[in-house]
Amino acid sequence: MSSYHDAVNDALERLDDLGYERNLGGGDLANHGPMGAEALAVLGHGDAVPGWIEIYRNAAPHHEPPVPHQRLDGADETDWRAALGDISRAGDFEELFVREIAADGWQAVLVRWWPRLLPGPMTGLTHGLIRTAHAVRGLAAAAQPTPIQLRELSRGLGYWAARFVDATWAGRLSGELAVPAALAAVPRLPEPPSSPREGLARMRNPQSMPGYTAALTELALDHADRLISEMTANYAGVCIAHSGNGFPIPLLHGVTAPAAARLVLPQLPQHLHEPTLAALWQAQVTLLMMITTGSDGEGCALARAREAEPPAWDELIGRAVEHGDEHVIKFTEACLREHAMRPDPRYAWAVDIAQQQIERPDAETGSAVAVRFGR
Repeated sequence: MSSYHDAVNDALERLDDLGYERNLGGGDLANHGPMGAEALAVLGHGDAVPGWIEIYRNAAPHHEPPVPHQRLDGADETDWRAALGDISRAGDFEELFVREIAADGWQAVLVRWWPRLLPGPMTGLTHGLIRTAHAVRGLAAAAQPTPIQLRELSRGLGYWAARFVDATWAGRLSGELAVPAALAAVPRLPEPPSSPREGLARMRNPQSMPGYTAALTELALDHADRLISEMTANYAGVCIAHSGNGFPIPLLHGVTAPAAARLVLPQLPQHLHEPTLAALWQAQVTLLMMITTGSDGEGCALARAREAEPPAWDELIGRAVEHGDEHVIKFTEACLREHAMRPDPRYAWAVDIAQQQIERPDAETGSAVAVRFGR
């Protein structure tokens, strides 16, 4: 059986020639290969990673890896800030992070750039943050990180910087509401986005959504571990409530982004914890207002989950590996980890529903096919 370390490094080698994004459904979406493979290894299925990567690579063509064009100066804020959000500078950012990590170590670079990039938590539909966090987990677990693991952190940060989506954010959680009440107070738009393009427009300009800025200040500050548990458990309930007409994959990131950020917090100084929580709350609010038109079913999700009978976690893990979709794998791993920290029935039920409703990739072509698990 492959160790976690061996599986992760083998996966990164196999995925090394893929760019930051892939063309899927007519749009450019984040490369999920390193994140999905690392999550599979965490679930104890490192031996399945090579086969999964082959299917993943067949699913959609990826862009070429970015190449540097013009050297960026990380010490010159005017220089690097002018390049934020410019995907043509992706190679320049990656090369900058490679240089800084070689000079200062990966922990110092993470602490330096995390607060610079936090104002864009929705970058790549949160995948700038999530890819960075998966890379950090691998580095933190390694007695001696390999060059390709260090390169993966450069790529996570590079994608976050090059696709940076800036948005006004509160920076502080100054409200009085706990997570359930704060979620219920988030206003919803009367109509869902008419197209992916409109959804992206909402994400890139969330202040255009009435009530958005006020919603960012409703949540009360709490201890980081406890608040992240509240965020992920209640957002698992949100996913359950909105699964009736096909599982809305973007909502999953309201769970996976906070769960990913939890992996990074031990590497950050205490003063960066509160801004991180505020950025996570911003992402959850943005996703709700981007996608949902009401809150029906959200408030009773916990009660319904207590009555549901999802499979045991061992079965859910096996089904995730069999299913093969990167979102299912990452969601299963994140919910399992969150449940282990603070058990909540919404996690397993949300995973069960996601595994049944999200299409699975075909083993031959990589294209999506419908899947049901007999429940």
